[in-house]
Amino acid sequence: MDVSLREVHDSDLPVFFRQMNDPESTHMAAFTPEDPTDHDAFDAHWTKMRTSADVAIRTVLADGDVVGNAGVYGAPGEREVTYWIDRAYWGRGLATAALRGLLELEPQRPLFARAAADNAASIRVLEKCGFHISAQDRGYAPARGTEIDEVVLVLHGG
Repeated sequence: MDVSLREVHDSDLPVFFRQMNDPESTHMAAFTPEDPTDHDAFDAHWTKMRTSADVAIRTVLADGDVVGNAGVYGAPGEREVTYWIDRAYWGRGLATAALRGLLELEPQRPLFARAAADNAASIRVLEKCGFHISAQDRGYAPARGTEIDEVVLVLHGG
């Protein structure tokens, strides 16, 4: 599949909202909004992300279809990557391709990422893109309703 990134369009948001409400996806992501069905909170979050100077967010396309989003946010020296791929496309290398594309757009290093410690697929995507585990942590995961183990990953260099 041909994977590309582009600016987020208003028409992408209903797709993102649907993706964020898939129970298996939210369980794997773990660190989601407290109530992913709250459309007003979703809209406020996306308005903030699309207008904030310290956020670079892109729509992920596969063969022209909207399949997710990828972004980087935070202050210099603390910037963190995030991505979400529709579960129907898992296991096809799209997250890796999207993250690689995002890393080409974002020159600042270091970059950080966090993942639930049991989310082996996401950790594998990050490692394929040059990130390495730098720390272990625990945090409250709203999608699971409990505190869970997580890993912190870092990407140095270019």
